[in-house]
Amino acid sequence: MLHSYFVYIVTNENKTTLYIGVTNDIQKRLSQHYFDSQNAKKSFAGRYNCFYLLYYEGFDSIESAILREKELKKWRREKKDELISAFNSNWEFLNHEVV
Repeated sequence: MLHSYFVYIVTNENKTTLYIGVTNDIQKRLSQHYFDSQNAKKSFAGRYNCFYLLYYEGFDSIESAILREKELKKWRREKKDELISAFNSNWEFLNHEVV
């Protein structure tokens, strides 16, 4: 099934900071995070160099994706870590696995 919207979690190289976002074009959004981290550093993800993809979920509606993003942002770090580990047990960077 092809999803139109994604909730995603990115981190920095040392995996110390997590950023949760929502997008309809995950590759473009990752490129924007990378560009901001190398240049302007205007966003949270840019300032903390968070552009390494660890986790993503697909949704058919933007409303569902936004609700899930808000839910995840309220979670404690340990719970976010568990979610990532269940999806990506080695915390590998998945930037090249999404199209």
